[in-house]
Formats: sequence, structure tokens, C-alpha cells
Amino acid sequence: MLMQFAPLVFIFVIFYFLLIRPQQKRMKEHRNAVDAVQKNDQIVTAGGILAKVTKVEPNEVEAEIAPNVRVKIVKATISEVRPSGAGKPAND
Repeated sequence: MLMQFAPLVFIFVIFYFLLIRPQQKRMKEHRNAVDAVQKNDQIVTAGGILAKVTKVEPNEVEAEIAPNVRVKIVKATISEVRPSGAGKPAND
């Protein structure tokens, strides 16, 4: 009986370490990055809008998407956080 369930348990362990655990780690890192967003950070929303954070509130951020155009964004819709100096081009 044990030998019949051993392959199933083995497959589950492989799926856990190759799929489930790395996904949980990425989700945790993303959640921590969104929670740590600061003023002047560059963000990318779920809709693909690039913006600069101008104000941070507990559940929302105010972001500037164009000169003098500010919008409020729910933190849950932020898909990527870039540090404040990440968007500058290199001097070649």
C-alpha cells in the first residue's frame, strides 16, 4: 500500500519545491516591496502606467504620471516598484 502512494507523494514534493514555494517567495517579496514604497520611487501599475510616487498613504499612493498630472493609485494595483534612481539613463 505504501509503495502505491510513494510516487504521488514524491510528485507532490517535487511540485512544492519547483512551483509552489518559489511562487510564494516571489509574492512575499512583491508584497514587501509594495509596502515599502516611498516618495520619489518609480512604479509600474497593473495597467502598465509608469509613474513617480509623490505621496504615500496606508492603502493608496499619489503618483505623478505626467508633469502636473497626479492620480491616486491603490497599492494592490502596483505591479513593480523601482527605486528612485533606477529610471535614469546611463551616461555613455
